Formats: sequence, C-alpha cells, structure tokens
Amino acid sequence: MNVLHFDNASFGYGRRPLWGGLTMDLQAGQFLAILGANGSGKTSLLKAALGLHPLMSGTVQVAGTPPHRGSTRIGYVPQHRRIDTLTPLRARDVVGQGLDGHRWGIGRPDPKRRRRIDEMLESVGADAFADRPIGQLSGGEQQRVRIAQALVADPLLLLCDEPLLSLDLNSQRTISGLVDRRRRTHDTAIVFVTHDINPVLPYVDRVLYLAGGRFRIGTVDEVMTSATLSDLYRSPVEVVRSGGRVLVAGVPEDSHHTSALRAG
Repeated sequence: MNVLHFDNASFGYGRRPLWGGLTMDLQAGQFLAILGANGSGKTSLLKAALGLHPLMSGTVQVAGTPPHRGSTRIGYVPQHRRIDTLTPLRARDVVGQGLDGHRWGIGRPDPKRRRRIDEMLESVGADAFADRPIGQLSGGEQQRVRIAQALVADPLLLLCDEPLLSLDLNSQRTISGLVDRRRRTHDTAIVFVTHDINPVLPYVDRVLYLAGGRFRIGTVDEVMTSATLSDLYRSPVEVVRSGGRVLVAGVPEDSHHTSALRAG
C-alpha cells in the first residue's frame, strides 16, 4: 500500500519557502529517516502530512486521501520534552488520549478500552509503570508512553519528530528498536525525523536529506556520501564510515538560510 505520497510539493511560511519540488512515495512497512539542519523544514514536512499546515503547491495524500486533523490513520510522536512532575495524568491516561483525546476528560470506564491501553503499554514495555504519574517517569519511559499513545489507534503511518532528543544512548536504542518492531509486526510506515542517523541506521530503508531548500532522497548508501552531501550543500562535506557509524563533518552552519529550490 502507498501510505504517504507527496507530488511536486512545496512548503513554506508566508513567502519564504523551506523546500520544494518534492515527489515521494512511502509504502507500508518502509522506514524513512529525515535529516537536515535546524530550519531546513523537517518538522514542517510532518505538519503537512498531519494536515496542520497547507502546502504552498503540490499535493500530499495519506492512504490515498488528503490528510486532516485527528486522523486515526496517522500516529504522531512529538519532540521529546520533559513533562512537569506535578502533571496529574498517569501513563495509562496519556495512552488513552490516543483513543479519545479529542473528548473532554479521560474517558468513561470501558473494559475493552482498558484492555487496548494495557496491550499497548505492554507492547512498549511500559506496563510496569502504567499507573505512575507521567511527570515522574524518566525521559526514556515517557517516550515509551508517547509511542504507545501514538499507536493505540492502530495507525497506518507513524510520524516521529526527533523522539530521541535529549535521551541517553541506551534509551535511544530502545526507542528506535520499539519503532522498528512496530513496522515489522504491523507493516506500519515510519517517518523518523532525527539529527543523527546512527541510532536508526540498522532499520532505515531510505533517507530524505533537506538542506537550504534542496533535498536528496535514496538509500543510506546513496545519500550519506561525501559527494552527495557536498553537492547538496554546495560546500565540501565529508562523510566517513567508522565502526558501523556514519560521521558527517563540514556541514555549513548557515546552510538552512538559502532559499534556492531544486529537486534532488
């Protein structure tokens, strides 16, 4: 199934374009990593897929239809931010919002609903702290709960906006593995925004790299090369493979300020 489709899409705010000319298909069970400097439009691409911001031109479809707010076809894991320790919601209450978060309150008692929430908490290894206040959990534990919340309605597409930010290395590996397991067991398509490809390197099918209004898309071996990134940035960039990791050096700090648009 073609889960996500961009056709000659351009995105920006006001008259300032962030990227343009993007044509891309994402099939069920595929894992796409999106990389690029701050301000290059990574989160904006997710907003377009969520129906939260219109494109400047072109089209986007999710499972053959235009995206819209509140679609259960899409699960969304936001950027990791610590939750206030005084937040009264329990972990299971947060997951339940993925089923009925558009309604006021935390939902009526419903055995079927509770079983579904318990299943999702168990699937991400969060059942041990299901009844603890969400604000008292560690960063990695909170991200497990956010993933359960994003998946509880059984979406076709999971959008992850830098879910590894501020997490320790072990938590990064755990969260990346949970996301990959979901795509393998349920054929869920994954779009994973990240600053560092290494935690998801074993799982990625394709990379979309955004820089200065331009982009390149392809496999890791096609995109993450010195020649490709140097051409994309119009400046010397060195990509080195070492110990199973991809290291990138020489990316211009102001690379996201240019507005030249050219498809990769």
